[in-house]
Amino acid sequence: MQHQEHQPQTPSRGYSTTKDAHLKRLRRIEGQVRGLQRMVEADTYCIDVLTQVSAATKALEAVALALLEEHLSHCVAGAIQAGGQDAEDKVKEASAAIARLVRS
Repeated sequence: MQHQEHQPQTPSRGYSTTKDAHLKRLRRIEGQVRGLQRMVEADTYCIDVLTQVSAATKALEAVALALLEEHLSHCVAGAIQAGGQDAEDKVKEASAAIARLVRS
């Protein structure tokens, strides 16, 4: 009989199924931020730079909202189904994350 090592599984995250899309969006945002650096280096008109800062900010907020939605529907919902202290902790954690997003 062969001995098979038990490989620990990486926990599934709420965004696991959309990871590639999130990475693509984040790379696009990274490009926007590099463009902002180039704009400042080139002494681009202030309002034009601010317009691009706003666009990058909105793009990051969209990623954050998508991640939050996935966290609520996967991690928090799963913890609530399981019940107990973990459920309470996940709800508090999600509430704190929402508060940080609202304040930003």
